[in-house]
Amino acid sequence: MFKPIRMPIMLGSIVDRRSTSGYFTFVGGNLVTWRSKKQKVVSRSSAEAEYGGMSHGVCELMWLRKLLKDLGCESKKAMNLHCDNKAAISIAHNPVQHDRTKHVEVDRHFIKEKLDAGIVDFPFVKSEDQLADILTKAVSNRSFHSCLDKLGIRNIYAPT
Repeated sequence: MFKPIRMPIMLGSIVDRRSTSGYFTFVGGNLVTWRSKKQKVVSRSSAEAEYGGMSHGVCELMWLRKLLKDLGCESKKAMNLHCDNKAAISIAHNPVQHDRTKHVEVDRHFIKEKLDAGIVDFPFVKSEDQLADILTKAVSNRSFHSCLDKLGIRNIYAPT
């Protein structure tokens, strides 16, 4: 029922050093939501920036899960949030505090709670397969069109 949310690598702006996060949400193979947003705070590491984005993604999944339950489509399976940052995935699975988590304490507890409850899972996806990168950074023309194909986005003006 649930398809993965795709989270991108977070890149800081050279002007204000704030990262941009973005994601796509799929239900039953269909793209239903997407978002790209500059984060409100400057992150001290890419893992911290990614983890902040993961927190927003988990919130989106929780909202979507509640909406689908209200519509009579409840699923007991964990929802996948694909992430291309191994450090952020490690922080989600590891309850031990370490230096990278001191600035993300609230997000760390929120995500760990949902992970332990089996509501979400964080499979690793290679950066070159990360669809949401087109929302957060410049990608090559080939990568851009490959992502559009995978998202099912077609040129409505192209001749059939």
